[in-house]
Amino acid sequence: MKILSLFSGAGGMDLGLVKAGHRVVWANDIDKDAVETYRVNIGDHILDGDITKFATDDLPEAGAVIGGFPCQGFSQANLLRSLKDSRNVLYREFCRVVDGKRPSYFLAENVRGILSLDGGEVINKIVRDFKKVGYRVQYQLFNMADYGIPQSRFRVIIAGTRCDLPMSANFLFPEPTHANPKKLPSLSGAGVAMKPWVSIGEALSGIPDPEDCLDKIPNHTYSKYKVTNRNFTGHRTTDPDKPSPTILARGNGGGGVCAIQHPRNHRRMSIRESAILQTFPLNFVFKGKMNSCYRQVGNAVPVSFARKLGERLAALEKMASESAT
Repeated sequence: MKILSLFSGAGGMDLGLVKAGHRVVWANDIDKDAVETYRVNIGDHILDGDITKFATDDLPEAGAVIGGFPCQGFSQANLLRSLKDSRNVLYREFCRVVDGKRPSYFLAENVRGILSLDGGEVINKIVRDFKKVGYRVQYQLFNMADYGIPQSRFRVIIAGTRCDLPMSANFLFPEPTHANPKKLPSLSGAGVAMKPWVSIGEALSGIPDPEDCLDKIPNHTYSKYKVTNRNFTGHRTTDPDKPSPTILARGNGGGGVCAIQHPRNHRRMSIRESAILQTFPLNFVFKGKMNSCYRQVGNAVPVSFARKLGERLAALEKMASESAT
């Protein structure tokens, strides 16, 4: 399936869909470092610029539009979150492109805070707006740990299917494959086969400290911001036997990054280690200064989860092709 990608960032969602067999034909982001990262790793079909300046007639045709419209205003970490936040209305640009190009499907990703914003009115308005342009809409909250990602990361996926397509063509969300190890006995007794969550210690077990690998691993540099345990975000001890806390994109309020502690709790995780927890391949190189690279990683959709979404799209494309013949 041909894909249009909006608010592409470094390309975590795009790379997952490419791995599922799709082809991204056009992408866009306003972050210059993220665009450079995307270009060197995925392709030069990405354009740097404000999405509001691109006319839909100038975009290529595609079977799906994807993207994670800016989420900072929706984030539960933002105490001033409100529908009035200018970042919160960029979903309308996403809706504009969907309305103009009429793809069979769209997939949008956001933080779970979007579900409770303004008492649920924001998500209801988003759904109404997409319904108005002719799409059946569904959304679901996911914990990435339930899909084999070594990270506790809750994200909302909003999926749309064009209304003229049969109900049998509705997008179906992927089923979880992993679960909290404490729940496995009861799940097994109920006949449900699940694997245990992947821990941060397991995911990073083969990665040496940056000082020990002589620059052989790209982006394996880390914030020297002091490790302290004060029981708030970015300042908590990391349990090596559990999935990582959410990899963050925001700073610490003092101009530095808010990087999670390494599972040995002797330092902050490197950019590369954070990217591994987002399931980027080791040869995926991030461009820009350290803060920018951390931000790009934290903003991304985990690649392996995006691939699962892409596999669902591929199955629907195959079904449509078979029914047409």
